[in-house]
Amino acid sequence: MSYLNETHDPALQSWVASANVADNGFPIQNLPFGVFRRTGGDEAFRPGVAIGDQILDLAALAALQPWTDAAGEALQACASEKLNGLMALGQTHWSALRLALSRALRTGSTMQSALEPLLTPMSQAQMSVPAHIGDYTDFYISLNHATAVGKQFRPDNPLLPNYKWVPIGYHGRASSIGVSGQQFRRPVGQTRPPEDGAQPGFGPCQRLDYEFELGIFVGKGNQQGDRIPVDESESHVFGLCILNDWSARDLQAWEYQPLGPFLAKNFASTISPWIVTLDALAPFRAAFERAATDPQPLPYLQAKNADSAAFDIDLETLLATERSRAQGVEPAVIARSNFKDAAFWNVGQLIAHHTVNGCNLAAGDLMGTGTLSGREAGQEGSLLEACQGGKKPVALPWGEERTFLEDNDEVILRARCSKPGYPTISLGECRGMVLPAKG
Repeated sequence: MSYLNETHDPALQSWVASANVADNGFPIQNLPFGVFRRTGGDEAFRPGVAIGDQILDLAALAALQPWTDAAGEALQACASEKLNGLMALGQTHWSALRLALSRALRTGSTMQSALEPLLTPMSQAQMSVPAHIGDYTDFYISLNHATAVGKQFRPDNPLLPNYKWVPIGYHGRASSIGVSGQQFRRPVGQTRPPEDGAQPGFGPCQRLDYEFELGIFVGKGNQQGDRIPVDESESHVFGLCILNDWSARDLQAWEYQPLGPFLAKNFASTISPWIVTLDALAPFRAAFERAATDPQPLPYLQAKNADSAAFDIDLETLLATERSRAQGVEPAVIARSNFKDAAFWNVGQLIAHHTVNGCNLAAGDLMGTGTLSGREAGQEGSLLEACQGGKKPVALPWGEERTFLEDNDEVILRARCSKPGYPTISLGECRGMVLPAKG
């Protein structure tokens, strides 16, 4: 199956000069969607598309009614404060709009004079969560992460028997999802009693962690009772973003049995502001591989596009502290990994599994991949793994070390796709800062 079309031509240039700068992350081959408004005002948020260091106002463009076909219908769905209307239209409309925008933003386009006044510099924009997220599901798709964490609790049997057969997930909290730049208070809750005590502890979390995940935004949904077949599942995915699913490990250790995560997860989750479509990621598709010694998926999870169902996306985690900022030191890189190497289940399988029982998805629903970790040291997607449960602190170049996050620490997650001869495609970055506990 070919996923490429004229929008992927690496030679394409834009009349927006910053989009042609090497490694800017938002070339004309990307065109991710988000929701923004100009900083300092009280105007309504509206959809936009990133191009170079600018944002094209799609709501204002919709008022000009430049197109009358599927692209025009998709554009009119952007005359609102969120992207849900566009998401609900489906793959044909998304692709048509992306093609029309690509042609309009290319060097030599006759629409340049009409579109130039509709640009806002990113430096002058405030971003918001791009969709109304009605539901949020978090999966657990990294075999490396599951094994590393399992070894800390079950050294002789780190993986439970179901892990390689069923994509494990739980229902998360949608209302506490914020956009990059989110600041949140250190959570407070119960912790496991000491060995000689009967009463649990209570107070601010002492083992606060980040989790590097990717977020999957659902586009067109399904009716309750209907399944989404695995070979159609990607057509229900609007695009991907970066997701930090903050975790209170000490609260989690006390509460997670028998029903799984609760207060340890629902206090905050942070996403990047830009949703990169699967169309934009097409040049970075890769074979989705599973070891021959592992169980092969049940038939409802076996897709025909296995040779291209993975995405080659580089992941990078950075940490800044109160001390590093005071000293003017750049954030430290503490881990690097790759999505295709970390995932035991692919994007399409998650959609198919989520709906196999008739569960209804809706436009704007968000799914997390779960923590994405590689096999080697330095590829961990969380501090829990990097510090081996608190036994091996992570050294920072300015003289500090961390086992878990301290107050005023800022975690910065970045994701990008790159290969020779093709412009770098960025998913942006996802920043979040821990504030002291309240009260």
